[in-house]
Amino acid sequence: MLIRPFRLLIAIFFLLAGAVSAAWAQPFQTSAPQAILIDADTNTVLFEKGADDYVTPASTVKILTAEMIFHELTEGRLRLGDEMQVSEYAWRNGGAPAGGSAMFLKVNSRASVENLLRGLVVDSGNDAALVLAEGVAGNEEAFVMRMNKRAAELGLVKSRFGNPWGKASDDQKVTAREMAKLALYVIKTYPDYYKYFGEKEFTWNNIRQQNRNPLLTMSIGADGLKTGNIEKNDFGLVGSAVEDGRRLIVAVYGAKTAKERAEEARKLLQWGFRNFEAKDLFKAGEAVGSAQVYGGTKGSIELVSKTDVKVLLPRSSSEKLSGKIVYEGPVIAPVEAGQRIGKLEIKRGATVILEQPLEAAEAINQGSLPGRAFDAVYEYAAGKIHEKLSARK
Repeated sequence: MLIRPFRLLIAIFFLLAGAVSAAWAQPFQTSAPQAILIDADTNTVLFEKGADDYVTPASTVKILTAEMIFHELTEGRLRLGDEMQVSEYAWRNGGAPAGGSAMFLKVNSRASVENLLRGLVVDSGNDAALVLAEGVAGNEEAFVMRMNKRAAELGLVKSRFGNPWGKASDDQKVTAREMAKLALYVIKTYPDYYKYFGEKEFTWNNIRQQNRNPLLTMSIGADGLKTGNIEKNDFGLVGSAVEDGRRLIVAVYGAKTAKERAEEARKLLQWGFRNFEAKDLFKAGEAVGSAQVYGGTKGSIELVSKTDVKVLLPRSSSEKLSGKIVYEGPVIAPVEAGQRIGKLEIKRGATVILEQPLEAAEAINQGSLPGRAFDAVYEYAAGKIHEKLSARK
């Protein structure tokens, strides 16, 4: 792994010089043992505590269940008007007989995908989750296999899933960081379907239920996502809110009461909105740094970001940022313009607050045979020098 930090460090220093000079904004304290706050536009981590600890997701797992249905709708394999039948298994294990949160579907009845989605995210219906799982995959076990495959595709590398509705299981563990990442993906990818998370009530079978997300009634711009709890002293929430065009995503787990869960999430969101502002680092297409190229017509290539590179910083801070470009190299020619090369990492202290993909700014063709031979000799010699230096340490 080669690291090219130097040019980037200088760029960030000059971009932020004079912008952060006073004392660090008052650090946030939360009673929740696991929590994270992320800015949706810049992907900046504003706060984290135990964000990579394993936690029981409970009903927040329904965010992934919903994402999979949204994906099926987007791909055209499902339509909102399609109807699914309520099996005895779904009714008995997730409906009224089970005693948990339910949409109160009747056994052997039918419901549209749209209504099942509302039952899933508004009522937190375990029966709705099971009916959707069976309707898409045939049975719950097959759907769970798809859940884990889909989670891997979305980059949820630590989390694992054992059921689509939140039943406690050793096979079902997530992290606050990855659940926030999932929420961000859902919000950005499915704007037409994300709206269901913000509906404040839903009536089915003449039973009217309020959305279980307490943030929706707090006048803080909240519009999603899900709560969850299984044990009496283990409450979780993944939520999002918008203020003045800025969206934040919060995830808290391990709260002792529903009230504590709601209050800690609310305080985190309000703290984030009040204490941070966006700072531009690089414009889309602007050279961030360069990578060494092996066997090409040029020995290096400029790296750019497809989108603007921004971070959120405390409105007054003396803490410095550091950054580096990480890539596996040297990059082997030929290189296509837009080819993913590596990533930009921005740190505040020891915390990585931003990871931004970087790509080649231009195409580089394969070089002449003598040029490639020279590169090979140079790379061999550099490797030997590195081995000697390493041996002396």
